[in-house]
Amino acid sequence: MDMSRVTFPSIALIHHPVDKAFELIAAAGYKNTDVLEKAPHMSIHPEEFDLDVLKAAAEKYGLGIPWLNTYVGGGQHSRGSAWLHHPGFKFTNPDRYTAVGFGSEDPKELETELQHVYRAIDMAVYLGARGIRFTPGDDDPEKMDKYVPWLKKCAEYAEKNNVYMGTENHDTGIMGRPELLVELFEKIGSSYVGVIYEPYNLMEQAGYDYRKAFEVMRDHIVHVHFKDGRLMADLRNYKPTLMGEGEFDFRWVMNRLNEIGYDGPIAIEYEVAEVPPEEGLKQFYNGFKEMMSDL
Repeated sequence: MDMSRVTFPSIALIHHPVDKAFELIAAAGYKNTDVLEKAPHMSIHPEEFDLDVLKAAAEKYGLGIPWLNTYVGGGQHSRGSAWLHHPGFKFTNPDRYTAVGFGSEDPKELETELQHVYRAIDMAVYLGARGIRFTPGDDDPEKMDKYVPWLKKCAEYAEKNNVYMGTENHDTGIMGRPELLVELFEKIGSSYVGVIYEPYNLMEQAGYDYRKAFEVMRDHIVHVHFKDGRLMADLRNYKPTLMGEGEFDFRWVMNRLNEIGYDGPIAIEYEVAEVPPEEGLKQFYNGFKEMMSDL
């Protein structure tokens, strides 16, 4: 496997300034980083963060930025559910975001969220990123038809700018149910909108076999997240492990990705609590490289 496709999401190093985070990522051997839309790494609000700082740091350490892990489309709801598990997190500026993104009933909030998506796409263009992450409103299956017209507008802007939009397998709403995701993508009707395929989240959060999910969503995969882990003794909970020490068959996934012609980036996401990322991110790189050595 071409390891230059591998990208390390910056979320594990969010407690470092972007320059230090990028230094650590590059020193471990990575050629790319997916950047989290959270201070101090990035913000969709120009007054909060200078994109030139991010771009300069990436150039300094020779890192590409293939993907922006934004939470546009879901307002405070999507950011809160993703950010609150980080120790010490406080939502310091909620007034700058809508409450539930495209799940809102307020026309002004809906238009504001649309502009936030457009801003994220513009940022991707400026940084040379392949795509951005989005959330379908507050992820309520009952609201799917409400989200679709707004996501169609987003898709048109994304296609115009050659930027993909991916929503990650998460939780048990639309994002955690592959059949509903396919229904959503078919209603949007754009090849520029699809899924960030995430085997661990499918198993741990949605209780959905990642192999079956792949076959359901195979025509809509625009990005990939891998993190390793194993089922605990209680047979209910999964625990993240270092790469190669868990039970996920990433070789099977990579073979299937190759068979369907997916040639985009592969993000390996670090969530191991017992080993600080500063110590473990090199193992993550080497573990994945060894796992894929003959592919």
